[in-house]
Amino acid sequence: MKDKQPGSILGGSLLISGSCIGAGMLGLPILTGFAGLFPSMIMFFLAWALMTATALLLVEASSWFAYHEGFPTMIGTLLGSFFRALCVILFLILFYSLLVAYIADSGIHTASAIAFFSDTEVKTWACSTVFVVLFGWMIYLGTRSVDILNRFLMIIKITAFVILLLFSIRLIDPSNFLYTDLKYTFFPLPILIISFGFHNMIPTITHYMKGDITRVRHSILLGSIITLSIYILWIFVTLGSLPINGDGGIAFSYRNGLDAAAALNLLYPSIATPASLLAFAAILTSFLAQSISITHFFCDGLKLNDRIRPPIGIILLTLIPPLVVAQWHPEIFYKALSFGGIIAVILFGLFPVMMVYKGRYLENRESSYKLFGGKVTLLFLFSFSLFIVISRLLHHHGIEIFPIP
Repeated sequence: MKDKQPGSILGGSLLISGSCIGAGMLGLPILTGFAGLFPSMIMFFLAWALMTATALLLVEASSWFAYHEGFPTMIGTLLGSFFRALCVILFLILFYSLLVAYIADSGIHTASAIAFFSDTEVKTWACSTVFVVLFGWMIYLGTRSVDILNRFLMIIKITAFVILLLFSIRLIDPSNFLYTDLKYTFFPLPILIISFGFHNMIPTITHYMKGDITRVRHSILLGSIITLSIYILWIFVTLGSLPINGDGGIAFSYRNGLDAAAALNLLYPSIATPASLLAFAAILTSFLAQSISITHFFCDGLKLNDRIRPPIGIILLTLIPPLVVAQWHPEIFYKALSFGGIIAVILFGLFPVMMVYKGRYLENRESSYKLFGGKVTLLFLFSFSLFIVISRLLHHHGIEIFPIP
């Protein structure tokens, strides 16, 4: 008999935190480091509060639908076919942007690891290509194979993270915490937003909880708090260990597209092994998750869900475009994350507010749960999200509201 019991809150919260904590975490210390530790902490709490609030808005919106229906369906029903099409396009751009970032970073870390263990220089583009071919094959084998590999990688990631934190504590220089430059406070906000971008998991969590909105809400709150706690611990240790200037420092790493694990590896060879393992496992788990997402997206759109394995053509459509872009600009890691951050703010910041306003106030839909604050909360969340989007778009046109390093 099919299980009718809802999933556990702990299990749901781990799905939430697991979807957030990946390769993007590696870049956070470099991006927040320009402002310093204490301004960065404020931005982390702000990003967490914004994204948790909009996630809870999605919980309210999802209560108006059958629990197996997804984000595009909800948007299409509430906002119309134009916004549904826009949602699909933005989802695709977001996932491609993330894949570009992960593939580019994989080449840097793989080449660095080969050089460290064998004293052999290998081009980053060759490493990225081998990475995509090897693990693209795993995606072709199907979700079951990816699931087994992902469990193994999660063990490696958690173990390496704990070891790296323990080793890095002794490397902390308290004077690094005194550095502050307030003009860069808002610079990393779009990337911080995407680091809490678990909203695409909410339909999955709702289905897992058999439509139990209370359990979904508690899972989101617990999962986001777990994610915030891990991020803060990671930022504290890395910003305490990395100087702002010099080879391997924050400015050097940002200019050369190095993440925090690579910077620690460069400055402190004694922790090269756990740093490399953490980076590789984080990049690979993120790469697998996003690749599977795009593969399923294409299969769903082309009505190929009945196949045991996705066609080779779908795998190529998923992986070749981001591989080409990553080869063209191997230093694109932070640019890709930043661009993805803008899309994430639109999808997970603006759209949930619009959906709830339409359903709650224009269609008078009822729900067992409503986010506190009424229209005032909706106006604040929408205005703040729109401000982030506009400021980043102006940046791409050479108009700076906030300084960029």
